[in-house]
Amino acid sequence: MTSGWSVYVIAIVVFNLVGCAWLLWWTAKRRPGDPKPEDTSHYWDEDITEYNKPLPKWWINLFWITLAFGIGYLFWFPGMGAMAGYGKWSSKTEYEQQKAADDAKLEETFAPYKGKSIDVLAQDATARRLGRAIFSNTCATCHGSSAQGAVGYPNLSDNIWHWGGSPDRVLQTVLDGREGVMPEWGKVLTGMGGDHAVSDVAAYVRAMSDPDKLMQNNYAAAQGKPLYENVCAGCHGKDGKGNQEIGAPNLTDNYWLYGGDTASLITTISKGRHGTMPAHRALLGETRARLVAAYVYSLSHPPTTARAGAAQ
Repeated sequence: MTSGWSVYVIAIVVFNLVGCAWLLWWTAKRRPGDPKPEDTSHYWDEDITEYNKPLPKWWINLFWITLAFGIGYLFWFPGMGAMAGYGKWSSKTEYEQQKAADDAKLEETFAPYKGKSIDVLAQDATARRLGRAIFSNTCATCHGSSAQGAVGYPNLSDNIWHWGGSPDRVLQTVLDGREGVMPEWGKVLTGMGGDHAVSDVAAYVRAMSDPDKLMQNNYAAAQGKPLYENVCAGCHGKDGKGNQEIGAPNLTDNYWLYGGDTASLITTISKGRHGTMPAHRALLGETRARLVAAYVYSLSHPPTTARAGAAQ
């Protein structure tokens, strides 16, 4: 709070305190010159008259005690502008204390799972249940309650992993996050192959999922192939299988994070994409991150008991 706002708040507080004190003092007793009841000429039901009659003493004293308590409260807690208060209380300190107490309870709950590999935790029904609860609170906003994602947010229930699907890679993604960047190639490709270069590359990329069928008599794809090999193969590979070390997706599996129709591919190639998976190490801590990673891992790697039941 700035000094100007602090002075403003203090002035309002003092004005109200003084105003309440003056009002109590002024109305505590009858004043000289106050009319007698019979002089007001205000009668109701013949025997009710109007005149200035102060409140009982005990009631007035309660107001004074309340006022004194309020003044003490304002000085003990930070109620006078930017003053910290003699009690040194702050909402931040109280929050931190409460958070520390809650974190201690959580640590006790999650202690049995500390340091365990996520593929081991994925076999534990209780661990999966805890991981699912954490997922619902933390991850479902982007990936959906069923973990099937949306445009720009990966489906976590299949076996496609842009950054690798091993237990260690999944845990690293949750703990430290990922940042996938597809550069803008529109101007570069246009300079190399003309106005149709981007759409030609898009046609070739679409054909990579079934080259024997889709490359036949496909002039645009044939034109796009050398452009792809010069510009795109560095990340996605000449065969289009991608590179999980840098998050470059496989272009031959017919899974498209930002849409696989021609218009979406052209937008992706020409304007690029920038996707961020936030790091959750600080937010969740390592053990809770392991539990949610184990739950995600279990979606594409069903527990042994579940597979055995399905086989029967």
